[in-house]
Amino acid sequence: MADALDKYRQSHFLGSGWSFPVSFSKGNNQLDTTEYERNINESISLVLGTKKMSRPLQPQFGSGLQEFFFNKMDETLKGQIADAVRFSLLNNEPRITLFSINVEFPDQGGGLVEIHIEYGFNQTNTRHNYVFPFHVNEGTNLSLT
Repeated sequence: MADALDKYRQSHFLGSGWSFPVSFSKGNNQLDTTEYERNINESISLVLGTKKMSRPLQPQFGSGLQEFFFNKMDETLKGQIADAVRFSLLNNEPRITLFSINVEFPDQGGGLVEIHIEYGFNQTNTRHNYVFPFHVNEGTNLSLT
């Protein structure tokens, strides 16, 4: 009994909330929610996908990764993206501790940037990885000729 209660307390710390994007179940039209690790992963996605200053009451929420659209894909850009991700997660997701952020360009011609984030949950010390795909040439058909 004590083990189950300890596990509940550790997991409960990770939180729960609305699923993102917001959705409803088909059977009973209830709001879908997420819990624990999935809730944190969705929160990370939300932070990284949100443009800074887009929330009037929380102007620092978000990562501002959109500022890097159409930049030259080089080592400087990797450092700038890693810094933006680190800063945004440290300020907007207190339930995790960042261990590493690695930025890669698997498809330079297509403008794809992959951001690999290794983090641990503060309460449980469990390590997880998260890959956030980001397109530098968003919505274009540019060629590198």
